[in-house]
Amino acid sequence: MLSYEDVTGAIDWLSRAFGFRELERFADPDGTVSHAILTLGDSLLHVGWPGPDYQSPRRHAGSCDHARKWSEVPYVIDGVLAEVEDVDSYFTRARAAGAKILSPLEDSPLAGRRFRVEDHEGHRWMFVQPGPGS
Repeated sequence: MLSYEDVTGAIDWLSRAFGFRELERFADPDGTVSHAILTLGDSLLHVGWPGPDYQSPRRHAGSCDHARKWSEVPYVIDGVLAEVEDVDSYFTRARAAGAKILSPLEDSPLAGRRFRVEDHEGHRWMFVQPGPGS
């Protein structure tokens, strides 16, 4: 589960950039979408809005020196690992949607083919296509 400042925007962005499909959404009485369930292949992702005091990783890094320093590295820190069949197509799709690419497509003997990316609110993702022996 990931928290977002704007769940509706997250649903749209994650669908466009990574190919998620919306399964279900829940709204507060005022119409604010507070939770949604998305699918990617056989996997589920819950996205939610914890309330008005929440700050996305990107916004938090703009006001906190420690968070800014964490976000300067290209690694996935407290992020999501998604195993996919065609990682190259996910890379192309994410780049076209304006995702911040943290590392190019690369082949790793331990993890297979992969890339790292940051979404529109600063959550980090690693997309991996396992190779032989990984």
